[in-house]
Amino acid sequence: MSQSSDLSRLQTHDIEIGVTDALQRHASRHVAQHKPVSQRVLDYERRRPRWLRECIGEATGVFLYVFSGLASVAAFITNGASKEPPVTAFSSFFQIGLAFALGIMFAIVIAGPTSGGHFNPAVTVALTVWQGFPLKKVPHYILSQIFGAFMAALLVMGMYREQIVKYEETLTTLGMPLVSATGPAGIFCSFPAEGQSMGYLFLIEFFVDSFIGLVIWSCIDPANPFVTPATVPIVIGVGYGVMVWGFADLTISTNMARDLGSRFVAAIFYGGEAFSYKSYCWISILVNIPATLFATGFYELFLRDSIQMIHKGGVKHAEGEEGLRRYLSDVGVLKDENEVTAMHMARTEAIGMKN
Repeated sequence: MSQSSDLSRLQTHDIEIGVTDALQRHASRHVAQHKPVSQRVLDYERRRPRWLRECIGEATGVFLYVFSGLASVAAFITNGASKEPPVTAFSSFFQIGLAFALGIMFAIVIAGPTSGGHFNPAVTVALTVWQGFPLKKVPHYILSQIFGAFMAALLVMGMYREQIVKYEETLTTLGMPLVSATGPAGIFCSFPAEGQSMGYLFLIEFFVDSFIGLVIWSCIDPANPFVTPATVPIVIGVGYGVMVWGFADLTISTNMARDLGSRFVAAIFYGGEAFSYKSYCWISILVNIPATLFATGFYELFLRDSIQMIHKGGVKHAEGEEGLRRYLSDVGVLKDENEVTAMHMARTEAIGMKN
């Protein structure tokens, strides 16, 4: 840094801070403003059905993360079958896990504000059971999630068609099956490896899905001081990626919509064996929901702190302020009206800061 620059920093009392901080304080910013919203746009958005917007949001979110993940799986399998030296940096279990993790982050950031960011039938069911999500919306959400995965798998098939056809020809020449964990059908959905029992696969799927369910439920807990709205996509994405890195080699599904939607694509191109192969599909499709209910139930029963949620303004007492006052008086937390007033003011400030 030049002497004149140092003198300038001395004159502006910035000698103890970094260059970037000094620029942020003294450099003028010119931010492009959004153009005014027209009445026509407002009228269109008002007439747009809310349920359709939510369904499109769910389908888009699942599409984004399934498309990212399956593209990586396709690169992994087709590069491994190529006679040319594979680019290992872009073809590994680590890369697959990272692709799914980043895909989930993008899905939450892009489509989460529109639909709530379920992107998994098990999460939708758990929110219905524990958080009062409307039951009438559940079929719409789940069908939208499956459709999003179906379209993502179909697009991956189209984009990787040339490489997949070459791989199919190689396997056919060698007399190897197309539907297997390492076959082209394995790009789109999970298949067990040789020697794996159904009980073993069930336990792996159950505990992997339970882990992911715990991570998701902790992220949507308003009383959790370690997770902010801005970090939720990162935490959930990394939680998902950790399970892929640790257990993808042992056969996991993690999401009913992801597996079922893409399994339909596998069935279109490779026949009904995509569903009947070793009778595994019922594990990949159905275990996700009871496992997530187990994990979220565990969180609700043993880890949830509802009074902290109320204190932070995340939820309200079912009977309003009177019910909260009565509860706190019964447990001896509140002694007089002054404490009630102070508590009410603190909650009001917390809600205001949150908004």
